[in-house]
Amino acid sequence: MWHFLDSHDRALMMRLQTLPNPHYWQRSARLFSLSGDGAGYLVFALLMASFDGVSGRQFLWSGLASFAIELPLYWLLKNGLKRNRPCHAVLGIAAIVQPHDKFSLPSGHSAAAFVFATLLTWYWPPLAPIVYLWAGLVGCSRVILGVHYLGDVVAGAALGYWAAKLGIYWLN
Repeated sequence: MWHFLDSHDRALMMRLQTLPNPHYWQRSARLFSLSGDGAGYLVFALLMASFDGVSGRQFLWSGLASFAIELPLYWLLKNGLKRNRPCHAVLGIAAIVQPHDKFSLPSGHSAAAFVFATLLTWYWPPLAPIVYLWAGLVGCSRVILGVHYLGDVVAGAALGYWAAKLGIYWLN
């Protein structure tokens, strides 16, 4: 099963390398990837806690609990599975950004983005279409940039979603 998924991930990665107008896709992917970097989540949560009363404070505490679940699981999976990044494992794949570490499964950017999106939709449901679209684009950006396979992104999204659900459940 693993070989089947890995071969499909690699084939998709090779097809993505042939997208027309690569500079357009790469520039957009860099912006979405950057929007999924970690510091913004805490700043946003602190602002919401300061200005949105009870919901904002619950959002902050649920976020802290969710990331307390997600981050250790992410680290254990990444360092236990030790799947090499596409830019290190597939000939002809060049990473457009420099990865922070050697391994790719699961995608940390995707996990964090889906934690954040799931929390936002729990506390402010009308935001669901926008934030899940954004989280999906963060994940896709990591594939376009050559630092993750699609399977890494799907695994990261699932990890983030369930960590957020556990964080919400734990505090409510």
